[in-house]
Amino acid sequence: MTMRWEAFLNQVQERGEYGTPQEAERAARTVLALLGAHLVGEVRAELAARLPETFALILLNPLQTAEPLSPERFVRATAAWIEGATEQTATWDVGAVLSVTADAAGEDITRRVLLQLPPGYDLLFGHPQRT
Repeated sequence: MTMRWEAFLNQVQERGEYGTPQEAERAARTVLALLGAHLVGEVRAELAARLPETFALILLNPLQTAEPLSPERFVRATAAWIEGATEQTATWDVGAVLSVTADAAGEDITRRVLLQLPPGYDLLFGHPQRT
């Protein structure tokens, strides 16, 4: 079942402790655009089917990366795309968005997504933790 736009954004806003829905949306758009570049085939389509339509389209038309990014480089790339972000805030952004994405996807799809990603992403899909 597809998660509704408001529900998805509200959860990202809550987990990311964003002041506004716009901040949550910016983080979600950036993280999902980068994530989409790492996924192929059926898994990407199945994950997209669980997301609100706007985010599904972002996942299916991703930012291009030359190679799969390690979790650290994924966070750095996120920081580069979000104005004013640092690696610490980007880690928070990634965790907030990917944990809500995992909830929307369910355990089976999340497990299959993780199989397509370099090691270490399971931590990013967990709930964000303050360091």
